[in-house]
Amino acid sequence: MPRRSSRSLLFRVACIAVVLACAGLLGYAYWLQFREFLDPCPLCIFQRLAFAALGAIALVGALHNPRGFGRKAYALLGAVVALTGAAIAARHVWIQSLPPDRIPECGPGLDFMLANLPLAQALQKALTGSGECAAVAWSFMGLSMPWWTLLWYLALGALLLIAGFRRSR
Repeated sequence: MPRRSSRSLLFRVACIAVVLACAGLLGYAYWLQFREFLDPCPLCIFQRLAFAALGAIALVGALHNPRGFGRKAYALLGAVVALTGAAIAARHVWIQSLPPDRIPECGPGLDFMLANLPLAQALQKALTGSGECAAVAWSFMGLSMPWWTLLWYLALGALLLIAGFRRSR
């Protein structure tokens, strides 16, 4: 069997790091929800879905560990998912930064919208955000959870891109 290059090892290690980071972030989010009773808003749920998708892509990339174009394809797909999550997190950060008189009204929960509205309309309303999305119920080092998720999406997407497009010396 031919020996894999160090680029192959770097890609696999980067993918495993992304999987572990996504699993840790999701685990912490569920711990906050079920042990600390911090209910997620619709934008939080979509950010969780993006972390799950990013972790799944990285897991398949680590298991497959392709060469050449395949590595770049996983990196690009992961970057697209990371940028999508970053866009949702940025929207969430923006809603949290609004003055109190500009915050949208609280809407129904995501479960209710999915059960009673057509899918496209429910997704549009959920991604628009509402009053419960403006509440800052958790912060660390002065940054709210959407800020941290935004930073994580950018870091993990960049890690995949660097590992996927790194040139050999």
